[in-house]
Amino acid sequence: MLFKMIHMKKLLLIMAIAILSSSVNAQFSKATLQANGLTCALCSNSINKALQKVGFVESVKSDIKNTAFNIQFKEGSEVNVDQIRKAVEEAGFSVGSLKLTGNFNNLKVENDKHHKIGNANFHFVNVKDQVLNGEQTITIVDKNFVSDKTFKAIKAATKKIVSTRERPLIAAVM
Repeated sequence: MLFKMIHMKKLLLIMAIAILSSSVNAQFSKATLQANGLTCALCSNSINKALQKVGFVESVKSDIKNTAFNIQFKEGSEVNVDQIRKAVEEAGFSVGSLKLTGNFNNLKVENDKHHKIGNANFHFVNVKDQVLNGEQTITIVDKNFVSDKTFKAIKAATKKIVSTRERPLIAAVM
């Protein structure tokens, strides 16, 4: 009887792990960030150093010509775009655009709907209903990631953004 109980607990644990691992539908691996307000290489260096201090960032490569930064994330880490934005702002600049690239596994996205990716809620806009598989890039078009004018236009295009305990990030598939 005791053997059956132990065996049953192990079986339940294995099933729970399998269910949780199958619910992972995306893992972001890299990002491209454009910053506003850069005037020289020292500005770029300031943002580069700030981004490298973010815990889930593996490496940062500056593209001074395009005022962009190519960010590589640590494998298996949870990406938080607000931490990226905060690092840029603490360096004295603002985010002009942020594009996240990840590997998706059967993530069905629908226009004007929320979708959970990792621990974050994403609200997809201006997209056709589709299933994301393989490497895909999404653009964050949320407040503080695009110009005020662009954000107002995007927000006006959505039917509604349902309030949740966690603020949804507005995103569009490239």
